[in-house]
Amino acid sequence: MAEALYSTNMMAEDRLTRLFFSKVKISEDSASLLRATWREKISLKRNQFLIRKGQVEHRLYFILEGTLRIYFPKDDEEICVGFGYPDTLICSFPSFIKGLPSDYYIQSLSSCKLLAIGKKDFEALTKKIPSLQTAWRLFLEEALLGKIERETEMLTYTPKERFEILKKRSPHVFELIPKKYIASYLRMAPETLSRITAKRIS
Repeated sequence: MAEALYSTNMMAEDRLTRLFFSKVKISEDSASLLRATWREKISLKRNQFLIRKGQVEHRLYFILEGTLRIYFPKDDEEICVGFGYPDTLICSFPSFIKGLPSDYYIQSLSSCKLLAIGKKDFEALTKKIPSLQTAWRLFLEEALLGKIERETEMLTYTPKERFEILKKRSPHVFELIPKKYIASYLRMAPETLSRITAKRIS
């Protein structure tokens, strides 16, 4: 189904406009402008990097196909802090917003297809479409609230409770993302996640 959607450019870009329609009302003229401006196509093979630590993020991406992980290195670990999957936005947000080098890596977990827009083009677009600016603010607010919730969960809940929260909130993650990366995201060993899932099934 995803391949069929991507094979027709208009259908792929309509998925992008639907994402923004989910937050605000956008006129058809504005939707057409959004589709016309946000049309750079990016393809990644499995394990390729969308951005590496130290690079400055100059683009905002909409994922058409595939999955990605967001992680940063600490000592000998790669700590996963988020995922990207179809019909969502992704970039190194702090770098994109501040124009500073990224602290994160974003790496594909499968072959991916994305639509991209440059930062300057996106900023110009939000000036032409005020409702798009509102949608962007809502996306950032959701990201901030999600980060606060996640930090609270990591500090106050047991591994099993963290698993149950993620399973309830984002069940699709368990279908799309390899378990070792989910374990890293939940800040537990892969063996701990395997024990929890085994007990839940039995």
